[in-house]
Amino acid sequence: MSDSFIIAIDFGTAYSGYAFSVSPREAQTEPILKTWGKKYGFDTPKTPTCILFNEKEEFITFGYDAKMAYCKMGKTESQEKYFFENFKMSLYGTQLDRNMMIPAANGKSMNALKVFTAALRFLKEDALDTISDHTSGRQYIASDFTWVLTVPAIWDVAAKQFMREAATEAGIVTNESANRLVIALEPEAASVWSKKLPVDGFIADNQNKDTLEQAPGTQYIVVDCGGGTVDISVHEVLYGGALKQLHKACGNNMGGQTVDEKFKDFLKEIFLDDLWDEYEKSYPSELQRIMYDFTVVKQVDDDATILCPFNLAELARKRQNIDMYFKQVQGASWEDGEIKISREKMKSFFAESVGKITNNLREILKKGFEIQYILLVGGYASSDVLRRYITNQFTAQCKVLCPYRAQEAILKGAVMFGKTPEVVAIRKSAFTYGIDVWQIFDESIHKKEKKTSNNDGLWCRDIFRKLVEIGEDVGWDETREHIFHPVDANQTFVNFAFYRTERENPMYVDEWGLEAVGSVDVSMPLTERGRNRKIKLEIKFGSTEIQATVTDVDSKCTGRTNIDFMTKA
Repeated sequence: MSDSFIIAIDFGTAYSGYAFSVSPREAQTEPILKTWGKKYGFDTPKTPTCILFNEKEEFITFGYDAKMAYCKMGKTESQEKYFFENFKMSLYGTQLDRNMMIPAANGKSMNALKVFTAALRFLKEDALDTISDHTSGRQYIASDFTWVLTVPAIWDVAAKQFMREAATEAGIVTNESANRLVIALEPEAASVWSKKLPVDGFIADNQNKDTLEQAPGTQYIVVDCGGGTVDISVHEVLYGGALKQLHKACGNNMGGQTVDEKFKDFLKEIFLDDLWDEYEKSYPSELQRIMYDFTVVKQVDDDATILCPFNLAELARKRQNIDMYFKQVQGASWEDGEIKISREKMKSFFAESVGKITNNLREILKKGFEIQYILLVGGYASSDVLRRYITNQFTAQCKVLCPYRAQEAILKGAVMFGKTPEVVAIRKSAFTYGIDVWQIFDESIHKKEKKTSNNDGLWCRDIFRKLVEIGEDVGWDETREHIFHPVDANQTFVNFAFYRTERENPMYVDEWGLEAVGSVDVSMPLTERGRNRKIKLEIKFGSTEIQATVTDVDSKCTGRTNIDFMTKA
């Protein structure tokens, strides 16, 4: 096993893939990417995030194979199978538990953890097979590698934990080797890669040939334009090339998938609600084909032509002449079995998405940073409409750059991040975090209703003890240590309950705006020293996950965890 052996998985909303490196840490070799879809005439760095199960919920296949197999299915078979796409967005803005169900394309549901686990297991096994092919047939197992799994920066910590649990279930790591899995934030991974690119590594729509300077003090914004989310992070280059986060991650759920939904809504407007609903329910696999065709044509800022699927046309003809459907809408026409869409109508599908991205960027630029560059990365950044719109909006303030093969930036950067996680040296805490403690009751400052007592005196319960404040700088490997004492001389157990808030200085854990986010337990079996015993809390906020260790100093009993942020089902 070598620390320099890295496999990075970019599990995206629309597309997923992996890259790897089996070269020494100090080597400057470029990560190797698997390419996908050759048997279907494609050669892409990622494959569709689509997964297919049989009627018994048994895994069949993933990626292009899953999409193509489902598209070929007839009505009956497609109603029996379980086909999932864009299912990553089920983790966004949702209270998660391990029994959560998610819907397949035909409306049937499966356990979310089972679906994500199967997808990650496929990518793990395919990666190990691919690396074996690149190394003269040498056989590798998962524990030979450090694994990097990318997630959106704006995801809640519960969603990040969900992905870690799915990776563990998939056999990428075990509970004992959990430190071999690194959770990387997508815009950070893209930033790590993009800051090293030479001038010819960028598309510059403003025709400026300057590159991203690597000099200390350079400040730039990374906009990771994915299929589901748009993640925005702000970095400054430090001495030695490390990065400092200047602003907590922000963004929205207005990725490329939003544009697809606007197109689908337009089709529904053309063919009317009841007909479209019948088509969507009866021919889900055929709908996949038209949506795939749209993902291709939306990359170009021009008029578009979409071949109308056979069964949609047949359903429409049964009601009226197809030309009649197009008389009630603007921006589209019917011509010999094809739907023609004007350039202006195509751009309208992007309006909400690019508008919200622009608003996010304007808010950051108001903060007084000295931003020199905006970097557009991710698959959605390949869209001419998006890239030109952002360039036109901000070209007077800073340079807008997009790496060639923008879809690869996160994967390649994730490999580099796996080798050198210290490259993002300083992050901003996204929340104020603290724990629930008791203090000796003081009637001049404490609420009367919070008073409680034990053999050792009067106490105020539910006090919020702050550990880190929102917006505070935290080092990537910084561990903060706090010492506490039991409130009862005979106490044999302690529970550390963690809370978070966007407020700076709350007093009690049950005030408005506070959320319980997890806990750590530890035994305290040695009671001889009563309340003079020490309980040590060590907590690490500067990584992409929050890690806590609680130790009863006398007995050396320890509780250690990545704080459990998922609700109990």
